[in-house]
Amino acid sequence: MIGIVDYNMGNLASVINAFEIVGVDIAVESDPAKLKNYDKLILPGVGAFGDAMEHLKENGMDEAVKAYAKSGKPLLGICLGMQLLFESSEEFGSSQGLGLIEGKVVAFDESKFDTKLKVPHMGWNELFKQSVGADQCVCPLFEGLNNEFYLYFVHSFHAVCDDKYAIGKTYYGYEFVSAVNKDNIYGIQPHPEKSHENGLKIIANFVKL
Repeated sequence: MIGIVDYNMGNLASVINAFEIVGVDIAVESDPAKLKNYDKLILPGVGAFGDAMEHLKENGMDEAVKAYAKSGKPLLGICLGMQLLFESSEEFGSSQGLGLIEGKVVAFDESKFDTKLKVPHMGWNELFKQSVGADQCVCPLFEGLNNEFYLYFVHSFHAVCDDKYAIGKTYYGYEFVSAVNKDNIYGIQPHPEKSHENGLKIIANFVKL
C-alpha cells in the first residue's frame, strides 16, 4: 500500500491521478501514527518551505516522516517535498528541514545566469541522469528513460548537496541538482505527475522499488 502525506501543502489530486493512471491505488494519510502502515510513502508539497515545516510539525507529522525514513521503506519527496528532505532552506529567512539528506535549499543565483532568465523556473526542461556510487549505477527511479529527458518544473529555489546524492541534474542559467537519492530516500524537484509519459514512468518505477 502506498500513502501520500496530507499536511495541507500539496496538490494531492494530480499525484493521486497519476498513480491511478499507472494502475496503483494510493491512500491519503493525515494521521502521523498511521504512516508506518504503508509500504511506500510520497511527500508532496507546493508553497513555501517554512510554512510546510510548520504544517508538518502541527501534529507531529515531521517526526513520523523521519521515523518512516529510518524504517528502510521507500520515501519519495516531490517538488517542495524534495526540498523538505534537506537540513535547511534560505526561503524567507532560514528554516530547518527534516534533515534526512545533508544539504540545503537556496534561491536561484541570477548573477550566475549566462543569459537573462525568469525566476521562477517554470516549464519543461531536461533532467540529466547522474551515475552514482562505486559502481556508477543509474538510479532505478529512472529505469527505462533516456540519459536526458524532459520533465515539468515550477520552482524558485533548488537544492545544494554532495554529488554522491545527486541522481539527476538540470541546467537553468547554471547546473543544479534536480533529483536525489540517499538509501531508501528519493527526491525529485520537477513534477512527475505533470510530466506526461516520462513522469508516469518515474511513478511506475517508484512503485516497483
